[in-house]
Amino acid sequence: MRLFISSVAALTIAAGANAQVLDGQLDAVYGAPLSVQNTQTEFGNSNLGVANWANGSELNAVYCRSDANNLYLMFTGNLESNWNKFELFLDTRSGGQNQLRGDNPNVDFNGLNRMGNDGSGNGLRFDAGFEADYFITVTGGDVGGGNWNFFANYAEILTGGGGSGQFLGGAGTGGTIVGGNGISIALNNSNTAGVGGGNGLDNGLNGAPIFGIEMCIPLAAIGNPSIAGMKGVAFINGGGHDYMSNQVLGGLGGMGNLAEPRNVNFANIAGDQFFRIPSPGSLALLGLGALVARRRR
Repeated sequence: MRLFISSVAALTIAAGANAQVLDGQLDAVYGAPLSVQNTQTEFGNSNLGVANWANGSELNAVYCRSDANNLYLMFTGNLESNWNKFELFLDTRSGGQNQLRGDNPNVDFNGLNRMGNDGSGNGLRFDAGFEADYFITVTGGDVGGGNWNFFANYAEILTGGGGSGQFLGGAGTGGTIVGGNGISIALNNSNTAGVGGGNGLDNGLNGAPIFGIEMCIPLAAIGNPSIAGMKGVAFINGGGHDYMSNQVLGGLGGMGNLAEPRNVNFANIAGDQFFRIPSPGSLALLGLGALVARRRR
């Protein structure tokens, strides 16, 4: 059954840590988006409309909320079922890496270091003021016999390299990954709205997309930050973490695929290629008038 939730009810639900179902569908409690895609996708515009298989990848918008213990993030869009990667970097504290080193934790077949310095002085560079402290990556595809699964990995990024990482697990259609550190992730590829295919300007809210990647991140898993001042960067990457798309949040303002991630410097692109995560008090007040359909189980 599908319900429409009033702003009063949204406040009530936001107050309860256990009220939200993690299912890859946007809930009214998230309120207004933190960042909206402004660029068409060159990684395919998925039109299948099914929960597992997608024939394209796009990031339309990012939403968030928090409670005393968790940060919830919702990325509307699709992740193509060909092992494309959804990459998320979080800046949660002082220190971290503005340019990715090559000696970070080995996660997802050393995918994090595939974006870092290979010894020649390259490595993905973020905008000034963004220093990555944590990394989460999600991927999915055919594991045999036409069966679709998705998987996730996590790493801590230390200023001087090293640190720890872990495989968070995998799940099939309708399932939720629950990692050993409590990070939970759901993926629903049913989206057919949002940006179209290409590299021109577009609006990620076209058609009001409500499906995508949803995650609950315990604050303890990202250093128990105060939330205020946190930032995030999300983008779609190739199957080997080796070919960055033009689907970045914040948006690129109409550009083609960025290709080799080691050669990307977000500081050379106009605007901020990151989104800011407001304090918990602000999150409760974001866009409560923007109502979104909610599926109850």
